[in-house]
Amino acid sequence: MTADAAREPFSPLRHPVRRVTLLGAESTGKTTLAEALAAHYETVWAPEYLRAFVDEKGALPTLSDTPAIVRGHLAREDALMPRANRVLFLDTDLVATCVYSRYYFGACPAWVARLSYERSADLYLLTDTDIPWVPDPGQRDGPAVRDELQAWFLDELEMRAVPYLRVSGALDRRMEAAVRAVDAVLSGMDV
Repeated sequence: MTADAAREPFSPLRHPVRRVTLLGAESTGKTTLAEALAAHYETVWAPEYLRAFVDEKGALPTLSDTPAIVRGHLAREDALMPRANRVLFLDTDLVATCVYSRYYFGACPAWVARLSYERSADLYLLTDTDIPWVPDPGQRDGPAVRDELQAWFLDELEMRAVPYLRVSGALDRRMEAAVRAVDAVLSGMDV
């Protein structure tokens, strides 16, 4: 790859890389599963941008932070795409931004919703709430809203009619189910 090619924006025609996004309420194992899947497929994964944003800001996001969050997420994803080996795993994407905007602020900016459809993943893995809650200092959710938010994520995936798989159980069970689904996507089969 030339230096110029590395600077060109992502194009699905030039990069036949599939995108798999992990979605779910806080403390449902998204990061753990994304990291494990990336290791299994010998590829890269994009950590959740919102987590880094909140840590850097030192406060929970507001609706006015949405443009910065979207730009940061897309920049991280685009930077990793050329390094991906057949598949890029995303610890959340703009669908999560839409869900959280609607849940916490009552609305999602139309331009974010539009981008979320344009940048839709090839597969969504919805991580279930059947694992113990682990507090994450500085983050916004708590165990009391985890199941409610999970229902919002499920409703969003159903409404969008995108390919998704709900993964549950211990990490080994989640990995087994996820690998089958990712293999199907990589081979061009329906999940």
